[in-house]
Amino acid sequence: MFTIGDFARHGRVSIRMLRHYDAIGLLRPARVDPHSGYRGYEAAQLARLNRIVALKDLGFTLNQVASIIDDKVGIGELRGMLRLKRAELENQLAADRSRLAAVEARLRSIETEGAMPTDDVQIKKVEPVRVAEVSGVATGFEPAAITPVIQPLYSELMRRLEAAGLTPAGPAIAYYEDAPNGGVLVHASVPVNADAIEGVDIVDLPGIERAAAIVHRGTMDNVLSTIQTLATWIDDNGHTSAGYTREVCLEWSEDVEKWVTELQEPLK
Repeated sequence: MFTIGDFARHGRVSIRMLRHYDAIGLLRPARVDPHSGYRGYEAAQLARLNRIVALKDLGFTLNQVASIIDDKVGIGELRGMLRLKRAELENQLAADRSRLAAVEARLRSIETEGAMPTDDVQIKKVEPVRVAEVSGVATGFEPAAITPVIQPLYSELMRRLEAAGLTPAGPAIAYYEDAPNGGVLVHASVPVNADAIEGVDIVDLPGIERAAAIVHRGTMDNVLSTIQTLATWIDDNGHTSAGYTREVCLEWSEDVEKWVTELQEPLK
């Protein structure tokens, strides 16, 4: 028999927590001295304590914990709950990282307001090109929504081109459209000299008669300030946008900060 202090040490919990579990009927002491009121616990009760703490750390309320334990949940079920919770937490962490990256991009855009030279913008004609592409749908046009979609698309596109024994005939071109059921249709494409490739769409991408173009350097997660500099130039010079911006990868590296991308926005 252990005192409440000894049992708390062996269970790696606080005495206050054990008293609370006793008060709500979740983990009663094995014995309570009728004269002193001192609580005594048995080593076998550590198994119930372990389940209580594990389920609580998985996010269950104490009422839910009591219900689960009273149903005599097994170790296999606990392990399954842990796997589900791990996946949930990993998804939450990814979402939190995306939100932080989005806030950082907004702050960077605020810090560079008026600092980026708009004379770097040029009007140019973009020639039509035949491309191989794969496509997917993003929930929105912000970098946090586009990046998780477009990166796997390019990985899959390059895998299929390699399987077909083909190499790109020019720099990668990402372009976008409104998706039929909402969101953004993302096209990951590269120029090719081919008429058909298994598992890949071959598209004759039309040219742009007049495009406002600006060069962005670094990761596309930080493209916001460059995009907004382009928007300022378009508005200040009396032009009107005619659709989504194309992104042409001029230089690619394993180091995303060394990327060089030209943004081409069609003008009316």
